[in-house]
Amino acid sequence: MARGSLLSFLLVAALAAALGAPALAQSTPPPAPGPDAKPEMKASCPGLVAGLPPRPVPAAFQLAALGPDQVRITYSGHSTFLIESPSLVRIATDYNDWVKPPVLPDIVTMNHAHSTHYTDRPDPGIKFVLRGWRDDGGPAGHDVTLRDVRVRSVATNIRNWSGGTERNGNSIFVFEIANLCIAHLGHLHHTLTQQQLDDIGRIDVVFAPVDGNMTLDLDGMVEVLQALKAQMIIPMHFFSAYTLDRFLSRVRQDYRVDYNETPSLLVSKTTLPSSPTVVVLPGR
Repeated sequence: MARGSLLSFLLVAALAAALGAPALAQSTPPPAPGPDAKPEMKASCPGLVAGLPPRPVPAAFQLAALGPDQVRITYSGHSTFLIESPSLVRIATDYNDWVKPPVLPDIVTMNHAHSTHYTDRPDPGIKFVLRGWRDDGGPAGHDVTLRDVRVRSVATNIRNWSGGTERNGNSIFVFEIANLCIAHLGHLHHTLTQQQLDDIGRIDVVFAPVDGNMTLDLDGMVEVLQALKAQMIIPMHFFSAYTLDRFLSRVRQDYRVDYNETPSLLVSKTTLPSSPTVVVLPGR
């Protein structure tokens, strides 16, 4: 190598080293995930879960005013919850003819598995009726906003009565309220793909069907909950104390379990549990 070429080479190498870049070596790509790697939540919705320790918040059943960062959650039973925002937008999940909240909701969500999860006769005073399926088999694709509430849906499949698959027959509804993201899994029948988890995003509170039979089996449900990484899990769709206790026994090794005295509780970003916690509300 000529002297001029050698000096040029050394100058380039010294400059690359000064900038922190390797002069001659190529960067090594990150290792590919192993064949047994499971999908997991990556994206935020809309921000990271607060890591602050919880402070006591008395459960409230009366319709008292909410603070600007508070959401009231009331378990009506089965898979129906009443969710209330700071501006008192009221949402009822899996709205049906059998289990209803005590007040008329502004928004209702429904799923198609059984008549205890939907109705063809919603009250005409409801502003938004969001069915988690479409008659043509496509994904419901909801994304609506009412005052301080955004509701969107992520489609999943369900088993039909003949043992086949009804594509997009269930929707996971995500409620973005007061800087919280709350997900209702509906009548979930399978674990989630990476694309579905990405579409759902970071979840703070999740309503999970834990019957272990008519919806997803317990191992599958635990896999979904671990992938979602929510700080608060509220069981639903458990029919009996035995079914609920079976789920709680399965998850106690990974989650703290708390029991709320009433079917209603207040939740805010700053009062989320500091570690993943299952919160049991009275009812079934």
